[in-house]
Amino acid sequence: MHILNEVSLFSKLDKEELKLLKNISTSKKYSKGEILFYEGDRSKNLHLLVEGILKLYKTNFKGQQIFLHQFYPQSFVAELTNFEDIPFPASAEFITDGVVLKIDFEKFKTLIHGNPNLSLKIIRSLSEKLKIMSEVIHNEVILNSEAKVAKMIVELPELFGDIKNTKIAQFLNITPETLSRTLSKFKQLKIVKIDESQKITYSNLKKLSKFYE
Repeated sequence: MHILNEVSLFSKLDKEELKLLKNISTSKKYSKGEILFYEGDRSKNLHLLVEGILKLYKTNFKGQQIFLHQFYPQSFVAELTNFEDIPFPASAEFITDGVVLKIDFEKFKTLIHGNPNLSLKIIRSLSEKLKIMSEVIHNEVILNSEAKVAKMIVELPELFGDIKNTKIAQFLNITPETLSRTLSKFKQLKIVKIDESQKITYSNLKKLSKFYE
């Protein structure tokens, strides 16, 4: 499984350890819009995002999606559910095509017991999840709509034009109308330029960042 050689998380493993990991791993390709897992599901595998962008969201009692976070390649997704033996607390959907490496968790535990370097990296990954939850709380409690939009333009400009603005509004937990008004305001202020396909062709990162810093 050559894909293992491309994952930085396993760069310190020797050939024998990589071989052991290969024997307990499988890779799967996903298309844009496919679900990796649903809230409430359980998994016997660790999920390592190798390619693509994945969004994590919850669904409220009205059936509306509440965007929580986006994951990028070479990061574990919801690994806490494996370590704590709990159901997934949210759902995960691909917003681009992607590839996930699925690792048998019980066999993986045996492997990391003999590899302190890998154990440390897992701990760091779990620590990052605490930072993610802190950011989610910050975004929802402190940031207003303009700040949310500005932050997304700075951090994920490639999403504009690639997916519909209604989806982006869902990610930000604002209405499509609010998103449209905010983008229009930014255009009038000349801190962003948007082409006919809704792609961001120019953005003044310094001025945008002032909306949320």
